[in-house]
Amino acid sequence: MSNLNETPRGMRIAIAFLGRRNAGKSSLLNALVGYDLAIVSDQAGTTTDPVDKAVEINPLGPCLVIDTAGIDDTGELGQKRIEKTNAVVSNADVGLIIIGDGQWTSYEEELVAALQGKQKPIIVVLNKNDRFDYRELEIMLQERKLDYVTTTAVTDEGIADLKQKIRELKNVSGLEDPSIIGDIIKAGDLVLLVVPIDTGAPKGRLILPQVQTIRDILDNDATAIVVKESELADTLAKLGNPPDLVITDSQVVLKVAGIVAEEIPLTTFSTVFSRFKGDLRQMVNGVQTIDKLQNGDKILIAEACTHHAMADDIGRVKIPRWIVNYTGKKLQFELAAGSAFPADIKDYRLILQCGGCTISRTAYGNRLQTAAAMGIPITNYGVAISYVQGVLSRVIRPFPELQDLFNP
Repeated sequence: MSNLNETPRGMRIAIAFLGRRNAGKSSLLNALVGYDLAIVSDQAGTTTDPVDKAVEINPLGPCLVIDTAGIDDTGELGQKRIEKTNAVVSNADVGLIIIGDGQWTSYEEELVAALQGKQKPIIVVLNKNDRFDYRELEIMLQERKLDYVTTTAVTDEGIADLKQKIRELKNVSGLEDPSIIGDIIKAGDLVLLVVPIDTGAPKGRLILPQVQTIRDILDNDATAIVVKESELADTLAKLGNPPDLVITDSQVVLKVAGIVAEEIPLTTFSTVFSRFKGDLRQMVNGVQTIDKLQNGDKILIAEACTHHAMADDIGRVKIPRWIVNYTGKKLQFELAAGSAFPADIKDYRLILQCGGCTISRTAYGNRLQTAAAMGIPITNYGVAISYVQGVLSRVIRPFPELQDLFNP
């Protein structure tokens, strides 16, 4: 379990170590983080599943370094490893392409194309500089304007230069402007947070989006008050002035909407995070597909984490039940849990995406882009809940860019 004082994984810049087998990716990662995290061996294919570690690389900030299997792996098992590596390439914010034999091959070209296609920063690392002559390769990289550094991981030669190259990166995944609601609140505002404490709440603590929202409120010099939905009416009555904003858990949004006066801005944690992580307009447009569902349609429940499912799990039980009750249709719900997003989504009529608190904005955005490219509507848990309960127009009202949608 991660330290509660650490920056969440989903807010870290993901740096992928990529390359062919035996390029020295694991040795380089160990040298960068300062201790043995990844297994190192002369045998090709030592790294199988991606291995990651949270680190701080100032002034860039909190990062996640990810070791991957060789992009040239072979066999049926090797192909599965390559698929996992490709998923890392897609979701990473920065790609380090490691060369460990003095050769530039089609594999490196494919990595460059994949990273440039998604406009991601690339640093080519010419590793094992003590064993290979990289002069011609350096000239080629200079001509192509590809950033590079030479290293010898076993002696730490060039590691300081690599860290400096990483530090110089700018505008990586938009994390330089991490405010969650800073554009809809101002200093001195009072924000009331409604947090149910039920079987889904972790014992002794709040869930990550709630904690992050509280911190964001404080960072913006506003005041946060946290209450359970059962105490909401009494708390509002005790306040001398109404709150400037109310944010509630989506599961109780209908109840909260009935308590909070219409003139008080109201939204949900899930809606806030779908806006922060991705494209809220795309989510709101996608949710209207619920009204067009027909018997037999397939809906993908996409969860970024692999949490232990509760008896009345929000994504796997409650939301499907609410949608079926709303539509009156016989629908098929399928689950995809974990960091990998299904490559083939063409058979789904709608995708219901969780808040994505455990994945980066880049990874979250990739899911939205994949859906858009294939013409599959996608929406968010909280947006879907607010829609079927008839309060979405109110829930999106605090966001000025959506004033043209669902006007009351």
